Amino acid sequence: MNNKKKNEGQTDFSYYGLYLLDYLRTNKFEQADDTAFIRERADRAAETYERARLEGYPSEGAQELAMDTLLRGLRYSKYAILREVVENEFADEVPEEKREAFVLKLLPLVGNVFSVYDLSDDNFALSSDYDLLYTELTGATVLYLDEYGV
Repeated sequence: MNNKKKNEGQTDFSYYGLYLLDYLRTNKFEQADDTAFIRERADRAAETYERARLEGYPSEGAQELAMDTLLRGLRYSKYAILREVVENEFADEVPEEKREAFVLKLLPLVGNVFSVYDLSDDNFALSSDYDLLYTELTGATVLYLDEYGV
């Protein structure tokens, strides 16, 4: 695909819009192609920043509030969690140069594992559910590797 076409309509994103777009793409969130979602989130983040500055927050504090607004509910992607499991638990079995492809191949096969967990909770990683999910993904990955290899 031509880069011009791929980035068409995205050059007019604000700072927050571009940041969110990159974040969504990097972490393989489904919303990465949802321009309306990105614009709405970016607008709310900009409004949060502006309101905070008017209330007397220093720019760093206003920026922190804006980023919280921008990323609320998007702290944990299925892709990022599965990649963490593969990197931490299967570094010897899955060579670094094959990890990306392996995670992308495995991700749709473990989708049902994610279905019982609320990844939109910004404190999910601090919960016992995170540990359960991590363990289930580790087990699913072991089963996949035993059956199909890398």
